[in-house]
Amino acid sequence: MAERLRVSRRVREIQDADVLDLEALLAIDEPVILRGLAADWPLVQAGRRSPQEAAAYLSRFDAGRPVTGYVGDPAIKGRFHYDETATAMNFTAERIALGDFLDRLLDHLGDDAAPAFYVGSTDLDTYLPGFRAENDLVPHGLVFDRHPPLASIWIGNRTIASAHHDMSNNAAVCAVGRRRFTLFPPDQVANLYPGPLAPTPGGQVISMVDFAEPDLDAHPRFAEAVAAGSIADLEAGDVLVYPALWWHHVEALDDFNVLVNYWWNAAPTFMDTPMDTMLHAFLSLRDRPAQEKRAWRAMFDHYVFGDAEAVAAHLPASAHGPLAPLDAAGARQLRAYLLNRLNR
Repeated sequence: MAERLRVSRRVREIQDADVLDLEALLAIDEPVILRGLAADWPLVQAGRRSPQEAAAYLSRFDAGRPVTGYVGDPAIKGRFHYDETATAMNFTAERIALGDFLDRLLDHLGDDAAPAFYVGSTDLDTYLPGFRAENDLVPHGLVFDRHPPLASIWIGNRTIASAHHDMSNNAAVCAVGRRRFTLFPPDQVANLYPGPLAPTPGGQVISMVDFAEPDLDAHPRFAEAVAAGSIADLEAGDVLVYPALWWHHVEALDDFNVLVNYWWNAAPTFMDTPMDTMLHAFLSLRDRPAQEKRAWRAMFDHYVFGDAEAVAAHLPASAHGPLAPLDAAGARQLRAYLLNRLNR
């Protein structure tokens, strides 16, 4: 099965990319690699010379705030996941100075039995101020002006982030080392066997399938996910763009790896996360009789997933109420109403 994953469909590529048109890329509605788009970044250039130069370059921007470092025993083979009970993690976390963490990584270069070291999703502007002045993605148009991204850095050795999804669009820059993304469209959720909603290793639900040694007796539908998946093999300087809610399994392939990613959503900031809606649906819908759930699915298709303007087109504007286009004031009113209902 691991071999089948390696020879799956490849993600679409744009060679020698020099323009980042995020709106056009997201309209494709699948992942796209832009080869070499960040090749001129000073961090990329430093990493091509050596891991030591990359670490020294990052240290220039260190604000002195401790980062969260994750450490896994060599026995986990870099796969940050659950222990046997699926109620606790197979790694530990500690607050550590960035310089000390980088030194640990450098001390284990070439060590086949090294622990797994990982710093994930660390805010660039907070922990490495000034970094983006020299290394940044500047998309065509006003996407990041209208929807400022959360820019984060990920640093580690040969680690694996098990398949998961994010609720934001992502532009991921492979800055140092090589990375492999295995991506799946959102409709493969059931075939990836999601784990517990809480706790999670990094804030998002992850697949329970071990991609290196999949157990098809326990996870038979994983073969269907493999057939729908695609591979993105990234070199330093490449950028991978993919839409929100795409599942991605991320392998760092070298002893020293750095990824920089940009998360953004086109939704207004006053909107709540859809995950809250799903959790409320557990409370209100999931365990109702099947015929009722079918009826409510039709309601959701009409009011939520259908044409928002058509829903109230037959009503005078004065009668639209919550059916009107949502704005910040309307969001506050709905939130207050729901809080009152939930606190009854």
